[in-house]
Amino acid sequence: MEQLSDLLGRTPESVSALRPTDQGWAAEIEVVELERIPETTSVMASYEVALGPDGQLLGYERGKRYTRAQVDKKES
Repeated sequence: MEQLSDLLGRTPESVSALRPTDQGWAAEIEVVELERIPETTSVMASYEVALGPDGQLLGYERGKRYTRAQVDKKES
């Protein structure tokens, strides 16, 4: 998370997923992209992060952007 923070210039807020891969680990990390008042209107982004077996950052890509108050729609 420190490496991603240095690259983005923002502090990651949470890790929402972590899974092993053949190369190490894949993680989804949530980051506040734009702080707003009230906080529920802040813009968040989910980043897909590739990590080596030792936790070294191999790459990252921004996925979806959403407001903090947004709730995932359930698929039927």
